[in-house]
Amino acid sequence: MRNGNMGMLLWCGALCLSLVMCVDSEAGVQVLDLPESDAFALVHEGRAAPLLTDAKDDDVVQIAARAMARDVLAITNQRPTLVQTLEGQSTAVIIGTLGKNQWIDYLVEAKRLDVSAIAGQWETSLIVLVSKPFEGIEQALVIAGSDRRGTAFGVFELSKQMGVSPWVWWADAAPAHRDALHLKPDQVKLGPPSVTYRGIFLNDEDWGLQPWAARRMDPDVQDIGPSTYARIFELMLRLKANLLWPAMHPCTKAFYHYPDNPRLADEYAIVVGGNHCEPMLRNNVFEWNVNFVNEYGKAPGPWRYDTNKSEIYRYWEDRVKQTVARESVYTVGMRGIHDSGMPGPNTTQGKVFLLGQVIADQRDLLTKYLDRPITEIPQIFCPYKEVLTLYQAGLSLPEDVTIVWADDNYGYIRQLSTPAEQTRRGASGVYYHLSYWGEPQDYLWLCSTSPALISYEMCKAYAYGATRLWMFNVGDIKPAEMEIEFSLDLAWDVTAWSPDKAYTYARDWAERTFGAEYAESIAQIKQQYYTLAASAKPEHVPYVAFTPAQMDERIAAYESVTLETQAVYVRLPNRLKDAYFQLLLYPVKGACLMNLKHLYAQKSLRLAKCGDRAALDCANKAVQAYDLIQSMTSHYNQGVASGKWEGMMTSHPRNRPVFDMPKVATEEMISDTPLFTHHTPVTVLSAADFSARGNTQGTVEVIEQLGISGRAVTRFPVTGDSLTQDHFIRAPYVEYRVPLEAGTRLVSVQCLPAHRIHEGRHLSYGIQVNYGPVEFRDVDCDSQTDTWKQNVVQGFSQGQSLHKVQAGEGLIRLYLLDPGLVVMRLVIE
Repeated sequence: MRNGNMGMLLWCGALCLSLVMCVDSEAGVQVLDLPESDAFALVHEGRAAPLLTDAKDDDVVQIAARAMARDVLAITNQRPTLVQTLEGQSTAVIIGTLGKNQWIDYLVEAKRLDVSAIAGQWETSLIVLVSKPFEGIEQALVIAGSDRRGTAFGVFELSKQMGVSPWVWWADAAPAHRDALHLKPDQVKLGPPSVTYRGIFLNDEDWGLQPWAARRMDPDVQDIGPSTYARIFELMLRLKANLLWPAMHPCTKAFYHYPDNPRLADEYAIVVGGNHCEPMLRNNVFEWNVNFVNEYGKAPGPWRYDTNKSEIYRYWEDRVKQTVARESVYTVGMRGIHDSGMPGPNTTQGKVFLLGQVIADQRDLLTKYLDRPITEIPQIFCPYKEVLTLYQAGLSLPEDVTIVWADDNYGYIRQLSTPAEQTRRGASGVYYHLSYWGEPQDYLWLCSTSPALISYEMCKAYAYGATRLWMFNVGDIKPAEMEIEFSLDLAWDVTAWSPDKAYTYARDWAERTFGAEYAESIAQIKQQYYTLAASAKPEHVPYVAFTPAQMDERIAAYESVTLETQAVYVRLPNRLKDAYFQLLLYPVKGACLMNLKHLYAQKSLRLAKCGDRAALDCANKAVQAYDLIQSMTSHYNQGVASGKWEGMMTSHPRNRPVFDMPKVATEEMISDTPLFTHHTPVTVLSAADFSARGNTQGTVEVIEQLGISGRAVTRFPVTGDSLTQDHFIRAPYVEYRVPLEAGTRLVSVQCLPAHRIHEGRHLSYGIQVNYGPVEFRDVDCDSQTDTWKQNVVQGFSQGQSLHKVQAGEGLIRLYLLDPGLVVMRLVIE
C-alpha cells in the first residue's frame, strides 16, 4: 500500500489538528460558457483539453481521471483524452499527488506552484491555474493532492462544481448540457476534513442491495461482488468518504470471500473496516458459521473465547496476515456471531475480564504482523448495545483505541466522552443509523432522518471529541441518497452545516441536483417530509396513537406535500425525471400512501362504530393507497432507467405487518347504535414561538427543521455546564404568554428523545407558571425501556407537571438546565 503511512500518522494526530485548524474550502471554481482571459478552456469549440497523470501515481488517481473524462463527456459530448506526456499539447489538466507526479513536483521545485497549504495534510487538495507552466504549454489546470485520496477528492470536487452530481450513476442524476466549459478557479483548497475517517455501513441488504446486485451487477456470483463494489467505491470517492463496513448479512458472502473485493478497495483507496460484531475484519455470519469448514477443513468449535481461544485466535490471525498490505481499521473486542452479546461467563465482571483478555490478544496479533507500534495501527472499540454496559462496568480500554459511540438506533446518541475520556489518545467517533432493523420497529423502507437531527447529534458529538471516525449505517444506500450526502458533507466540514444551517442544505442540494428553478420548491417539500416523519416515520404510523383531529391534519398535510411533489415532477425536463422519481417522488408519495393506508383504515373502523357510512369511503381509500404503493414500487424496479434498478426496491422489507393491508370497515361492521365521543380541549405551543428569552449562562437558540413541530429550542454551547435545581436561576430560559382557564392544568413539555451527554449530566428543565413554584423534570430515558420505545416511535419524550392557575393570560417560564435538552412543544390540558 503506497500511501498508507500518512494514514497511520494522521490516525494518531488528527484530533489535535482538528481542534486548531479550520476546514478550508474557499471560493469554488467558476464554470463559464464563454472564454475569459484568465479562465481555463476545458472544452472549447468542440475540443477537450487532455487529462495528464503520471503512470507512477496511485491507481485511484488514474481511476479519478477516467471518471472525470466520463463526466466531461456527459456534460459536453466531448471526451478528454487521458495522457501521460505533454508532447503535442498546448494545455492540460495535470492531476497528481505530491511526490508522485513529475510535472507537479517540477512546478513545486521551480516555485511555480505553492503547495505549502496542503503538504503533509490528510486528504487535502489544491485546484489552481498555472500560466505557461512548461515550454509550449499555454495553461495548465493543476489538481494536486497531499495524498492519493486528496488527489481523487480534488478531481471529483471539480466534477461536482461543473454540475455532475455524486449520484450521476446511483440515481441517474444527469447533468445539464453545456457546449463549452471554461473554468476559473480561485486557488481552491479542499480539506483537511473535520473527521479523519468517514464511512458507510452497507447493512440489512437482504431486500434491496443484495438481490439487485445478484441480478444486475454480479450475476456470475449471484451476490454483492466486485462489480457492485466498484460502483460503491466510486460513489464513496464522489462523496468524500474513505471507510467501508461491507455488507455482512447471511444473504451475502463475506467481503474477503471474493479476492477482487479487497483488491479493488485498495485501487480505489478505500479503507476497509468491520462493524461492531465483526472483530478483526472477520464476517462471522459467513466465515465462521458457513465457510469455516472450507477454509480450515473442519467444523468450528463454539464461539466462546474462554473455551475455544486457540481456534478463534488463529481465525483472527489469518485475516490479519491477509490484510498486512491493505489500509484497514480494525475493530477490537468481541460480541456474538451476529448482533448479540458475547458468549461466555454468566457474570458481568466475568465478561469484562474476558473482553479485556480478548482485546489484549488482538492487539498482540496486530503488533506481530503489522510491523509498527500498536499506537499507529487504527483500532476502534464500539460499545454498541450490551457492550456499553460492559464498558461502564469497568473495562480497561487501551488509551490509543478509538471509542466509537453508538446512537440508540434511532438517531439519538446514547453517550459521549466524559472530560476524562476526551483526553484519551485514541479519541472517539460515532456509529449512527440512517436505516435500522430491530426493536421497537424497523425503518428499512424509506429514509426520513432530517439533516437538522443529524447535524445536531453529530455536531454535539464533535464538540465532545468525536473527530476520529463517523460511520453511517445506510442500509441499501437507496433511497437515502440526500441524507447520506448530507452526513458525509457534514463529516467533511462540520462548520458548513452546523445545526443552525442544516435546514438550508435541502435547497443547496436541490439546486445542484435539479437546478435553481426547482430548488425552493424541493426544499419546502423536504422540510414538510421531515417534519411529518418526525412524529411517526412511515414505517411507524400504526404504532402512534393519533387523535382523530391529528389524523385529519396529517392526511391533509401529506396529500398537500404529495401534490407539490408531483407538480415539480411534471415541470422537470425528461433527463431529470428518473432521478426525481428516485430521490423525491417515491419517498414522499410512498410516505403519504403509507399514512393514508393506516390512517384511513383506522378512521374507517372508528366511523363504523359510530354508525357513519363514511367508514366505507375511508376503507376504499386505504385499499387504494395500498395498491398505489405496489404499483409505484413496480415502476421503481421495472420502469425507472429502463429497469436498471430491478430488485433494489421492495414495498415490504422484512415482510413486517406494517406493510400489509390493515383491517378496514365493511358493510357488516356499520353500527346501528351511534357512539359519541368527547375530547378534552388542549392548547399546543411550539417551543420556538416564545415571547421572550433570557441568556444568563449560555444561550437559547431556535433550530429549524428539528423535531415534531418543525422548529425547536435548545441551549448552546453544547459543552456548557449542567446546572442543578439549586442553581436553576442561572439557566437560560424561554417564556410563553398564553390564555389559561382557571383550575389545575397539566403541562406536558415534549422534547427530542435524546440522551444525556454523558455520566454526571441529565436532560432537565424547570417550569414555572405565573411566578409560582418551579417544578423540575428530567426527560432522560434509558435505551430499551418501554418508555424509550414509545418515545422514539412517536418522536418525543416528555415531562409533565400540574399547576394551579387563575383565569387570564398566563406566563410560562421554562428553564433549560442541561445542554443537550431540546424542547419542541408544550401541551396544556
